[in-house]
Formats: sequence, structure tokens, C-alpha cells
Amino acid sequence: MRLRPAHVRTRLTLWYVAVLALVLVLYATATLAFLRANLLRELDNGVHEAFEAVEDRLRPASDGALRLEGHDDPAERSIFVEGWSLDGKLLYRSPRLGQETLGGPAQAAAPRTSVGSVTLRDGLPLRVRSGIRTVAEGRRVMIRVARSEEQLRHEWRELLLGLTLGLPVAIVIAAWGGYWLAGRALAPLDRMARQAKRISADNLQDRLAVENPDDELGHLARVFNHSLERLEQSFGQLRRFTADASHELRTPLTAIRAVGEVALQERAEPARYREAIGSMLEEVDRVARLVDSLLILSRADAGAVLRKEPHSLLELARGAAALLEILAEEKGQQIEVEGDDVRAEVDALALRRALINLIDNAIKHSPRERSISVKVRRAPSGENVIEVEDDGPGIPQEHRTRIFERFYRIDAARSRDEGGAGLGLSIANWAVLAHGGRIELDTESSRGSTFRIVLPPSAIGERRVS
Repeated sequence: MRLRPAHVRTRLTLWYVAVLALVLVLYATATLAFLRANLLRELDNGVHEAFEAVEDRLRPASDGALRLEGHDDPAERSIFVEGWSLDGKLLYRSPRLGQETLGGPAQAAAPRTSVGSVTLRDGLPLRVRSGIRTVAEGRRVMIRVARSEEQLRHEWRELLLGLTLGLPVAIVIAAWGGYWLAGRALAPLDRMARQAKRISADNLQDRLAVENPDDELGHLARVFNHSLERLEQSFGQLRRFTADASHELRTPLTAIRAVGEVALQERAEPARYREAIGSMLEEVDRVARLVDSLLILSRADAGAVLRKEPHSLLELARGAAALLEILAEEKGQQIEVEGDDVRAEVDALALRRALINLIDNAIKHSPRERSISVKVRRAPSGENVIEVEDDGPGIPQEHRTRIFERFYRIDAARSRDEGGAGLGLSIANWAVLAHGGRIELDTESSRGSTFRIVLPPSAIGERRVS
């Protein structure tokens, strides 16, 4: 059995009604208690005044009892009077009391003054004030004066009845009004839901209408629109990534197929076949490198976890440079590695791959017979810095914000043998970002480029290497 309402509108209404009912009940209870206290205080004041009047009018009778003098006898109206001697003898009783008593014989140890309530046999409630007083001829007697509480209780019952009948009506009206207000408040959310339901992968450019940007629903719509914008960008990147990957894979596969078909269509010497197989293996190697790069980026997107250990950044830089020395020698270039023996906790494989890609990029874009500089140092801020500097043509301003995008090449006309697939800088950027660092670029047209890896500060020390 489902006890919780399915709709937010219903739940809001129920919460609103519950809170309002609790507030009204507390208010009604406090009002009733306050009214009763006030009425009781007024009644006590009246009883006190009547007690003082009776005390002044009590006189000794000829038979040793007491009598009330004066023509305006209060005992004949709304006041009940009773008098007792301290030895337990009844001295006076209002005729209206009959054989009933307001409290029984007096006790010597009784307090001088007290206030309480009694109920007669006919159900009449009385408020009684008792006190030991000295009357005529110096006699000390217990005097009790009472007034009816019926008027007090009548007014209190009328208010209780009014609240009992009025509270449910008020709660029903409040429930209807709360349900209507909840509907009005949630109407923009319902419209947003209908608009969001119409958005799919084919129309990600659509956005939700922001009716009031300053309230919570407007904030929700803006956040949802930002999410749609990021989702649209991600879909665009995915489409470009898929198209570029398909294009990059199609080119070597087409070359392999063409070389194989030509080799099969003609009879040739074994050396010619070996040459064809060699060309096919070169293309296969290119496909393998591309697939390997795509696999790295796929793992990066899946949140690959780095295995950080203390390493010398200078040794990592030297190791990466050593792997590319042969490639540099083919162009008559020289890779110079220098700097401080900075140690930091890094994932050696990921950071070495980033350095290899940056140095390889510098080799490709630097002229022949030039040098490539790799410097390692610790900045005054405590950050660890690795700089890769080349003497290439630099990077034009319009390309600087996009060079880390996947498959992006500054010169689309460059051959894939020279320019690669455009994934090296993307992999390097991922590796550095995964370490909590960043890659900075300093470049000017025709004056070379400097890619600067900046890693967070490390508590591991350093020593200067001469």
C-alpha cells in the first residue's frame, strides 16, 4: 500500500495543512488557556471583594451564631456564605446552600487564606475563598465566600465550541488554497518538464524558457540549460571524434588494401612482394599507434586512476628524450635536458608519455640542425615545472585555444607521417590534468614555442644537478 503521495503538489499541500493545523491548534489552546486564566482571575477578584464585604457585615446573633446585617443581603443573590467556629461549630450558612457545605468544619491549623473550587450536588460549580478572621466581640471564625463559576465556564465553552467548529472549516479552506497555490508555484516546473521531454539528441540546441531568473525555478532552468549546453558540446565532440577517428583509420586501411590488391594482381619478384608487405606493415604500425592513442583517451574519459610514486622529474625528462634521440638525429637536431633534480609523486608512465608527445611535437615542428631544450625546475611558488622549447614557426593566435583538442591539426594539409593524427597534445594535456597540473603555452609567430608543464607543489626535496 502506497502511503506517500506520488505528486509533489499533494505532498506540499499536506505538509502545509499539517503545519497550519498544528499552528492553529496551538493558537487555540493558548487562547483558551489565556481566556480561562483571565476569567478565573476576574472571578477571584469578585470573590475577594465579596469576602471583604461579608467580613464587614457579619454580626453575632442572639443565639451565639452569626448573621449578615443589611438589607442588601448578598446571600440572596449570587454569593454563598458559610461561617464556622474554630472548634467545628457551624455559625452561618446561606439559605441557598441548604444542607450542603462549602468545605466542612474549620481546622485550627488551616491557612489564614486559601482559594479553591467545589461543586454542589446539583452540579453548580463554585469558586470559594476561605479565611480565618476576627469578627465582632473578638471572635475568630472561618469564613467561606463562594461565587458561581457557571458564567466563566459558559463563556469558555462557547469559545471552545466556536474554535472546534471553526478550525476544521479553516483547515479545509487552507487545504484548498494551499493546493491551488502549490499548483501555481509548480506550473513553471511542469512546463519545464514538458519542454525537457521534447529535447533529444536531434535538437540539443533547444533551451528551457527562463520565466524568472531570480527565483529557484529560474535558477533550476538556467542550470539545466547549462547542462544542455555542455551536453551539446559533448555530443559535438563525440561526433567529431567519431568522424575523425573513422577518417584516420580509413586512410591506412585503404592504403593496406590498395597495396595488397596491386601485389596480388601482378606477378613480381620476391623483393617486390617484400616491399609491398613492408608498406603494409608501416600502415599497420600507424593503425596500431592510433588505436593505442584512442585507447589511452578512452581510459582517460573513463577516469583512469594514476599510480603515483616519488620520481625524479629530471630523470623522467632524460628518459623521454632518450627514446626520441634517433628521431631527432634524422633531422640533425639535438635534445638538451637540464635543470634541477626535482622529485615529486607522479605516475611515471603517464608523465613520460606526456613528455614524449611534447618532445616529439617539438622535433616535428623545429627546422633541421636546431636544438630542442627541456628544462626542469621548481618555481618560487613551490610548483614543479618542466619546459619543452623548440625553434619552430610558432603557433598562430587563432589556433592556440584549440591545439589540445583531439584530432586537431594546425595545418590540415600536412601529411600524417609528419603531422600525426592530432592526438599527442590531447594525451599530454590529459596526463598533466590528471596530476592536478596544467600545460601553459608561450609562443610567438616565427619565434618558436614553449610548452610548460606545471605540477602542484610537492613536499619531496630537490638538489641541483650541475
